[in-house]
Amino acid sequence: MTLPSARTATIVLVLLTGLAASCGGSSKRETTPTTTTTTAATTPSTTGAPSTPTTAAPVLDPSTAVWPTAAGARRFTDPVAAARSFATDYLKMVAPVVGAFRPGDSASGEVPIQATARGPVTTVIVRRLGPGISWWVLGSATPNIRLTEPAASATISSPVRLRGESRAFETTVNFSVREDDNAHALAEGYTMGGSSQLGPFDTSVTYAPPKVPSGAIELYTISSESGHVQEATVIRVHFSGV
Repeated sequence: MTLPSARTATIVLVLLTGLAASCGGSSKRETTPTTTTTTAATTPSTTGAPSTPTTAAPVLDPSTAVWPTAAGARRFTDPVAAARSFATDYLKMVAPVVGAFRPGDSASGEVPIQATARGPVTTVIVRRLGPGISWWVLGSATPNIRLTEPAASATISSPVRLRGESRAFETTVNFSVREDDNAHALAEGYTMGGSSQLGPFDTSVTYAPPKVPSGAIELYTISSESGHVQEATVIRVHFSGV
């Protein structure tokens, strides 16, 4: 199985750093009281071997996770099961190839997934959150879609600017702005980046008023053969004024 590139590792580090910084979040966000646990953020290894942990602020609040949602009933005691559910139930991949868990430390790591055996790798970032032994998905990254604005765990307002680099068939990258526990996107569409090489994209997206304080931005490509999602970069966001 193809391992994530150095670019993927950089995106993953941004995801973990942004989510760690969100622990002190808004008073409107759901929190988990009393539990005090020290965890470590890591930079995923491009060789598949565990990385050296670096000290970071605890990330204990399940509302910082993209999947499952804190308000929902689903919980996962296995990181691979959490990543598989994210691929099938959130990204809507059909029969994805799910790799082995690659730990960063005792409470975090990554799981590679592919829509097909020869498809591009999407690296799913997983972490234990809250009391108990549940595993949650913080987001995902593919080296073919690099989102630089907004950052993971940013608080956004409409219209939101989506800026970064991408490489896709016919240059097309799809996007959606999603709120938690809502099957219908607040906004969706597509933007144009690079084709055979990474190229810049920059677009402004107006989305419907959200009803909950948190959600995600998803950028993804669609297979021209199957019509299904084949890779995705997903970050956690919070909505201003909710």
